[in-house]
Amino acid sequence: MFKSKSISRRSFIEKAALTTGITALGIDNAFGKPGESHESQSQTKSPREVWIATVAQQGMTADTPEKMVESILALLDKSTVYHPDIICLPEMFMYNYLSPGMDLPKEAARSDELLKRLMAFARTNNCYLICPTLVNENGKIYNAAVVFDRQGNRMGAYRKMYLPDDEIALGLTPGPLQQPVFKADFGIFGIQICYDINWNQGWKSLRQQGAEIVFWTSAFAGGQMINTMAWQNKYVVVSSTREISKICDISGETMAQTGAFDKNLIAAPVNLEKTFIHSWPASQRFDEIRAKYGRKVRITNYNEEQWSIIESLSPDLRVKDILTEFKLRTFEKQMDDSERANNNLRNLTLK
Repeated sequence: MFKSKSISRRSFIEKAALTTGITALGIDNAFGKPGESHESQSQTKSPREVWIATVAQQGMTADTPEKMVESILALLDKSTVYHPDIICLPEMFMYNYLSPGMDLPKEAARSDELLKRLMAFARTNNCYLICPTLVNENGKIYNAAVVFDRQGNRMGAYRKMYLPDDEIALGLTPGPLQQPVFKADFGIFGIQICYDINWNQGWKSLRQQGAEIVFWTSAFAGGQMINTMAWQNKYVVVSSTREISKICDISGETMAQTGAFDKNLIAAPVNLEKTFIHSWPASQRFDEIRAKYGRKVRITNYNEEQWSIIESLSPDLRVKDILTEFKLRTFEKQMDDSERANNNLRNLTLK
């Protein structure tokens, strides 16, 4: 029914996206399904646009895990108008809480059965799905996040690295300190869970492994810690909690979040074809870049911090090619080079 309006809507939406970088939209099916080829869409779509949906469990209660899964699936059905590439659910969403005396192996077995319904949702709706739950591996129970791909296949799981006292008392096992990243068709993402946010090690490790998005699934909202992890590690951070959930861009800015009028679900596009650089001395080349590429490139400057973000807005232009052409370094490369140069001088001084 929207076919006749799709081009005008798409044009309006993407012009707005050029201003905001990432936008939460409440429209009906503005872009096609992921992977669909539409000639009119490919002319304007950001080169690495990823639609992300995240859930906030605020106000959602259920008597049993089975009923909670039903409520979550009903909520996820509402996200399908956006055709999200990936959806994240809150920590232990099947359980309102983990109560003392709970039979963890039994609950983990029941969780495996309930995950089949979520696996089917991922397959039917052609999206990746992050499902935090209990996982039993060789008799050890983990607070984990199971990841399904677009076909509903299990890609693997992240195991919460740091457990608070109450989860240790329940008999849960902390996950290993070296955790995996997940390679999707849109890029690389990683996961952290709740209490993990108090340690930088896991977040930094994910960046070193190439993560471009990190999903933080939690019982509490996290607040400014979410924003901080985004700009410190130069990747998008998406939270999914029992309170407020949000999407933060690589600058640390909150680009979309749940609230009074979007209580339990948000969906928004993010463009991953961008990079974080130190403004000096790179800014000396900015006019040249703008002169050559015009609307194909957006450069956003954060003057007080001396940060800049170079972003491609064209499907035929990659940021890495811009950096190579104009002999620019990413922020991380410049910091690594500076640290190496300073350490070399220190060694010479010590000698």
